[in-house]
Amino acid sequence: MSNENLTLLTDFYELTMMQGYFKNQTNPTVVFDMFYRVNPNNGGYAICCGLEQLIDYIKELHFSYEDIEYLRELNVFDEDFLNYQAGFHFSGDIYAIPEGSIVFPMEPLVKVIAPIMEAQLVETAILCIMNHQSLIATKAARVCYAAQGDGVMEFGLRRAQGPDAATLGARAAVIAGCVGTSNVLCAKKFGLPALGTHAHSWIMSFSDELTAFRKYAELYPDNTTLLVDTYDTLRSGVPNAIKVFTELRNADRMPKMYGIRLDSGDLSYLSKKARKMLDEAGFPDAVICASSDLDEYLIESLKAQGAAIGSWGVGTNLITSKDHPAFGGVYKLAAIKDGDTFIPRIKLSENQWKITNPGNKTIYRVYDKTSGKIHADLICLADESFDENEPLLLFDPVNTWKKLILEPGTYTMREMLVPIFKGGTCVYNSPDVMDIRKYCAKEQDTLWDETKRFVNPHNVYVDLSEKLWNIKNELLASYSSSSAHRRDINA
Repeated sequence: MSNENLTLLTDFYELTMMQGYFKNQTNPTVVFDMFYRVNPNNGGYAICCGLEQLIDYIKELHFSYEDIEYLRELNVFDEDFLNYQAGFHFSGDIYAIPEGSIVFPMEPLVKVIAPIMEAQLVETAILCIMNHQSLIATKAARVCYAAQGDGVMEFGLRRAQGPDAATLGARAAVIAGCVGTSNVLCAKKFGLPALGTHAHSWIMSFSDELTAFRKYAELYPDNTTLLVDTYDTLRSGVPNAIKVFTELRNADRMPKMYGIRLDSGDLSYLSKKARKMLDEAGFPDAVICASSDLDEYLIESLKAQGAAIGSWGVGTNLITSKDHPAFGGVYKLAAIKDGDTFIPRIKLSENQWKITNPGNKTIYRVYDKTSGKIHADLICLADESFDENEPLLLFDPVNTWKKLILEPGTYTMREMLVPIFKGGTCVYNSPDVMDIRKYCAKEQDTLWDETKRFVNPHNVYVDLSEKLWNIKNELLASYSSSSAHRRDINA
């Protein structure tokens, strides 16, 4: 979080492979793709997040004197290789999808073009950074969608898996739609709204609940939200809150924002009862905030029940993505440069979803011109171009009989991968988090409602260009022929 040198934040085998390349005097320029295979939470999309921290990591990438000494003490690495590491820096190119963008399985979120020793070293940290923040951003987007426009506050600091996960997770949550965070360090570092009220201990520290409410209202006259479930929500908490609001109104000191918070019990029942009590007392604009182990499913259910809640504090289930705690991003070799040409490489698997897409690629997002909604994403070779004034053929790369031809003038296209580093130099300026948040909101508006639903969402098609599809199938056929030949020999 503090631009620490994270060069040794890598799996040990990245370093042993580096030494292997060094000893064999082989360091070709290669293409690696970072992508994921399945949307988190069985959803219809994900949100790309973490690019700013990836940039910080690459900028600080170097082996310090202490790093070299530590590696020397392991008695694994030869002195000539350690001398090479002492002068190491990243010299390659990186392309990435901007933070806050909607993304889908199998498409590169990050593309690294670099000498293989450099590209190999950065694998682990790229995955660690992008996987975590993309996971939390995706979860937060789902929670905010369930809230249907109500404010969602990120409250997960004390339940996160450590300070970095809490702080960068809160950053990702705000990008995806949360209005702010209880994490003061995150708010300070990234210029975010710091939000929160008080705990039950505040109430319990006074001789009675009413006095606690009065003292809090005196301290924070512009934003007075009172936690009403310490003793008895409907018989004590809400009535005492109404007393304080009435006193403030009579003294002509009504806060700009005020309301109550529910943190336990049947939130639907209690919120509706509390709403009726507040309205009858003349406080229809008092906000009812709820917390208590919320997630998108519970919020959606409470909304369906007509809960009178207008603000949500979501902690554990958001900051840990409790029901889907890993993003599953991978980093795979896609091409090796030979002269001026990239030679495609492919990884095979018995599972068709683990077969990689070869070559030096880019992604075009195809939009319906009238609605602005996403038709599909098209993965193609980096040197391919398309003309929106020509028909566009889209087809399922597995079930190829599923085809769609978009007529000229009915669609628009946007290239998703943008240059981040060129020749080791950063050429990209990360926007402020709140600006990324605005961009992310616009991105989510490009999704059809059917893709946002939580149960059986419509999956956006991620297609291959005909040229890339042909290359992939030629490689598959060549390996298939080799396997058949080996079986014949063994027989």
